[in-house]
Amino acid sequence: MRKSKPKKRVVLPDPVFNESMVTKFVNHLMYDGKKSTAFDIFYSSLETVKAKLPNEEKSPLEVWKKALENITPLVEVKSRRVGGATFQVPTEIRADRKESISMKNLILYSRKRGGRSMADKLAAEIVDAFNNQGGAFKRKEDMHRMAEANRAFAHFRF
Repeated sequence: MRKSKPKKRVVLPDPVFNESMVTKFVNHLMYDGKKSTAFDIFYSSLETVKAKLPNEEKSPLEVWKKALENITPLVEVKSRRVGGATFQVPTEIRADRKESISMKNLILYSRKRGGRSMADKLAAEIVDAFNNQGGAFKRKEDMHRMAEANRAFAHFRF
């Protein structure tokens, strides 16, 4: 790249929990610039999580963070072409990309779920991820399994 790297934009913290991570999640959740709707969905899903886990000593925000941590992949495979053959090379993931992947997977598998509203579906997926199950957790396990299977090609890392 000829020019310098673009500056990282500062994401403002959300109004309720004062967490920038929540705002990043809501930005991924948002459709058509409807940020207030996305915030409503997120906060109501946290309320549903609180109702679903009444005997949990952690707050709903901590449950959400733990769920994200449970579905965060450590390695991924990238296609690398070496002499006419394409190899799936396992590579470690940068911290910001890990966070982004986990958020996107949680939202993707929430949207695929059956349920009445997006808030209900998101709450169900958060609870599943907190308990190490559900679609997003399975996706992480598949990524790790794929990287493990292709560990022999790790020396092609770039």
